[in-house]
Amino acid sequence: MTLSKSKNYLFWCKNCLNNSLRPRITFDEKGWCNACQWMIEKKNLNWKKRKIELKRIIKKYKSSSVYDCIVPVSGGKDGSYVASKIRDELGLNPLTVTSRPPLELNVGKKNLINFLKKSYDHIHVTANFKSMRKLNKLGFIEKGSPYYGWLISIFSTVIRVANQYNVNLIFYGENGEVEYGGSSENKDVPLFDTNYMINNLIDSGYEKIIKKSKLKKNDLYWFDFPFEDLKKKKIGLTHWGYFEPWDSYRNYLAAKSKFELEEHKENSSGTFTNFAQNDQSMFALHTYLMYLKFGFGRATQDAGIEIRRGAMTREQGINLVKLYDGSYPEEFINEYLVYFQMSKKEFDSILDKWANKKIFYKDKKRWIPKFEIK
Repeated sequence: MTLSKSKNYLFWCKNCLNNSLRPRITFDEKGWCNACQWMIEKKNLNWKKRKIELKRIIKKYKSSSVYDCIVPVSGGKDGSYVASKIRDELGLNPLTVTSRPPLELNVGKKNLINFLKKSYDHIHVTANFKSMRKLNKLGFIEKGSPYYGWLISIFSTVIRVANQYNVNLIFYGENGEVEYGGSSENKDVPLFDTNYMINNLIDSGYEKIIKKSKLKKNDLYWFDFPFEDLKKKKIGLTHWGYFEPWDSYRNYLAAKSKFELEEHKENSSGTFTNFAQNDQSMFALHTYLMYLKFGFGRATQDAGIEIRRGAMTREQGINLVKLYDGSYPEEFINEYLVYFQMSKKEFDSILDKWANKKIFYKDKKRWIPKFEIK
């Protein structure tokens, strides 16, 4: 049984701080979101059985390649953790792959270097700059997604590399839809397909953005999603979080210990934490737009994670959200304007376009919430 979202336009999970506007989220009769339901469910899962599934999948997708699998990494806590588990505990030989993000942060660059010092084979793909910028700009304007081109490239790059190196298995980190709130359709499915990837991970409208870009085929190699490669090779796509209870804070501690992971010197833009999503400045704009569209930002997400792992009360989370959520990313604005090649007026007009007028009003050039989280 699920709670109907149509009865109330905006409400919050009774356990964490996820709200009813989060895409694809569901609530049970108690008013708990699917992320909180999963928090309880995974405490009682038969993880030993899932580890047996893992061995079966590894055997099934074994190829003649020198590499057993691919792990996408950025140098951050999660990819580093997954790569170390696969190599150091399973004894496999992973090929790590990075799609260079726009507007890289120095701390992110340093973390990737520190990770690679632990002797992982690695391919670093820098896609065509003009193509990346054009797709990101179109994503910003048409979808309110300012790094949409990069998001596409994350998924298309690893599949193309897998095809080139004859690798049949790709391990992503967690299934964010299941862990943080969204679709739960794949919570008991070890492998996912391209339809799930496009609809839930990349989001709809992919073909429209590619077509509207009018980019030549040669300029789209790392963005043109390689459906045929997946069909021909039957590459297995999976999440490490299916085989082991996911804990992003544990991953952070492990990465700090093993790879000397560095944090921001201050809190990251829009939140009270400083140890995640440190590879690029565009993430601050992404989460600000998320706040304008759906009424929750980075602080809400981080507080929800802390509440669900038992490190914070809901009341403490609410107080932090009131302090940090929805912060305008002032420190990066000039970078954004130069990157997108637009004026401040044009930039703000796009933010205005995506602001949800049902839950925000504008005052002195800033969007103010009509709601109070409760």
